[in-house]
Order: sequence, then C-alpha cells, then structure tokens
Amino acid sequence: MHRLMVRGVVRGAAASIDSSSRWVLPGPKLLHTARPCLSDAGSNGDRRTQSPETSASSAAAPSTVDSADKNKSNSERERSQPTTAATASTLSDSFGRFHSYLRISLTERCNLRCKYCMPADGVQLTQKQQLLTSAEVLQLASLFVAEGVRKIRLTGGEPTVRKDLTEIVAQLKATNPLLESVGITTNGLMLTRQLVGLQRAGLDALNVSLDTLRAARYEQITRRKGWDRVMAGIDLAIQLGYRPKVNCVLMKGFNEDEICDFVELTRDRNVDVRFIEYMPFTGNRWDTDKMVPYRAMLETIRARYPAFEALPNGPNDTSKAYRVPGYRGQMGFITSMTEHFCGSCNRLRITADGNLKVCLFGNTEVSLRDALRSPGCSEDDLRCLISAAVKRKKKQHAGMLNLSQMENRPMILIGG
Repeated sequence: MHRLMVRGVVRGAAASIDSSSRWVLPGPKLLHTARPCLSDAGSNGDRRTQSPETSASSAAAPSTVDSADKNKSNSERERSQPTTAATASTLSDSFGRFHSYLRISLTERCNLRCKYCMPADGVQLTQKQQLLTSAEVLQLASLFVAEGVRKIRLTGGEPTVRKDLTEIVAQLKATNPLLESVGITTNGLMLTRQLVGLQRAGLDALNVSLDTLRAARYEQITRRKGWDRVMAGIDLAIQLGYRPKVNCVLMKGFNEDEICDFVELTRDRNVDVRFIEYMPFTGNRWDTDKMVPYRAMLETIRARYPAFEALPNGPNDTSKAYRVPGYRGQMGFITSMTEHFCGSCNRLRITADGNLKVCLFGNTEVSLRDALRSPGCSEDDLRCLISAAVKRKKKQHAGMLNLSQMENRPMILIGG
C-alpha cells in the first residue's frame, strides 16, 4: 500500500502511524479568518406530490403522501443500517454510531456575509487548485454511498454560486441508485433562478437560511440586500411541492423578538422553521450573552401559543419538532449548545478543500483530497483512511464554554 500524506489538525507534534500503516502528519493551523414533477423520476426523500390543481395536467402524477406516514418512513430508513461487515467497519464509530448522512461543501465562496458565520473582515479562501473538483466530489460521494450513506446534502459557502450545481445534483442521482435523498442548504438568493432546474435534476430537499422576516434587519445580519428574493424563493419552493426547512439562528438583542413572527410564518405556509442555538466558531465573536437557549424559546412561544405541541422525532433527527395545531407548517429547535444530540449523530462532513470532519465542532481533519491525488491510491486505501477517522470520533463535543476557546474553522469554511 502507498503511504498517504494526510493533511489535518492532529494532536501531538510527532508523526504517528494509524492501524493501516499510513502516515498521519500534523498540518498547518486552520485559518482564522404537492410538487409538479418536472422530471420522470419518482418521488423520494423529501419530495412531495402534485396538488389537485396541477395533477390534472400531468399523466404521471405521483400519489399523495401523508406527512405523518412520510416522517415514519424516514425514521424506519434511519433505523435500518447496512449489514455487511465492510459497511459496518467503515462508517461505524467506536460508540456504535453508523453514519448514513454526508454533507459535502462545494465551495468556500458566498454572496452574503452573515455575522454569525463569517468574520467581519472575511476569510482567506483556499486556492482553486486545492479545492475538490466536480469529478472528485462525485467519486467520493459514490464511495460513501457504497459504504452506506443514504442522504447527501450539498452546502458551501453558498452552493448556488457553483455554475455546475445542477449538473452535480443530476450526476449524484443518476450514478447512485441507493441514494435516497440529495438536498442543498442555501441562503435562497438564487432560488427563483435555479430551483426549477434543480428540481428537474432530481433535488429532493431544501434548507434555506433566513434569520429575520424584516428587510432592514436582513441587511444588518447579512451585510447585503436581498430579503425579498429569499422570500420569493421560499414561496416558489412551496409552489413546486417542497417543504423547505427555514433555518434561523437566534441571537439576543438582535432577532429574538421575531420568534413569534416565525411561528406565524407556519400558519399558511408549509414550511419547517427551525431555530438554531447560536454556536461558537472562529471569528464570530460568540459569547453566552448572545445565545438564546432552547427552553427560553419554548417559554416565549407557549406564552402566546399555549397549545404548542411536540411532535415525534426520528432517531437521528437533530431538530426537536413542534407545531401549533391547525397551522400548515411546523417548528423545530436545534439545541447543539444546551441539549446536545451527539449520542445519535449520524453525520459526516467533507469540506470544500477535501477534508473529512467527523464532528462539526471537532478540529481534527483528514485530507481525502490528498489521498485521492496520491498516485496509486485505491478505493481500499480510501476506505481505510475514512474508517480510521470515523473510529476516532469522540463520544460528544466539548461543551459550549470549551468550544468557544477551541480553534476551529469559521463556519463558512466548514460547510454550514
């Protein structure tokens, strides 16, 4: 086997050798810085069916799927793990967690400058030749799918700035029949231009980051204009039959006064609004005074909506689901800081420069890009490299106070 020079942040100054006899070298410090079906594909993942108004114009309209049954089927899929020894050894960690969900960052670039994501003075971007090519993204995705990944989410930076995003989605769907869902996380600015094409390519799921329902405040948070375009993109997604997830990072003194406004967004729109506890990353000036805890959010909502009720969650869900009875949409809470969900984590991440991160908050990374570009590197070599990284995954993250003092990439360089 060839020695693979693995670039990443590892503990200790001396080089160590993993169980596969591959060198693991200390690398440089991280930078501080019911839908009309427009294709012939059947519905799966987070797809929804046609509305009665549009089904008459289509001869092959899929049948209507009840939301409760849909959630149940997703949960059943998550509970069913591949049984082959190779799969279990590659993507299972030492705590018995099987990783069936892969997030791939396609770019470090973004057309917004959100305060909680990017430092005010920006970040130093990786040179283009050091980023994964489209062919490398597809090669790695196929390898992970062969090992048991069933859900892939494409992130950034902002994935819609990639001119070949639609082609990547189409290729993922065409070449990986075992893949159940391909989604994107986007700021929504380009959805009105790109979403129809992405739907034709087979896009199953859509997350939109939106931290305010006020145009002026949007400019404060993102340091850019475009709130009306994002809202138009969300409405288009609903018209096309998606149930978009709207991710909102709450911060004290900034947007926590809009909690109930976001609840009202679910009254007539079939959206899943998810409040995210403010998380520490390099350059975002995190402190506990800015964070709105999950329990405080619940108290605020129930003061106005006493009937606000919890919904069932899947075994690997990161969001605690709720709804107001009678409202079309629902709510969720991602409680990474106050009530972590590390015990059921099934997620892995690949950064735009090809590093595998087994934990969002971990600062140890392994370069799959360098392995891919190493002459003679085989798929078995890659599997051994991935397996070794997954098995080093810790039981849980370090806790919010410790995380705030750890060196980690800015969120935009991780793929959030």
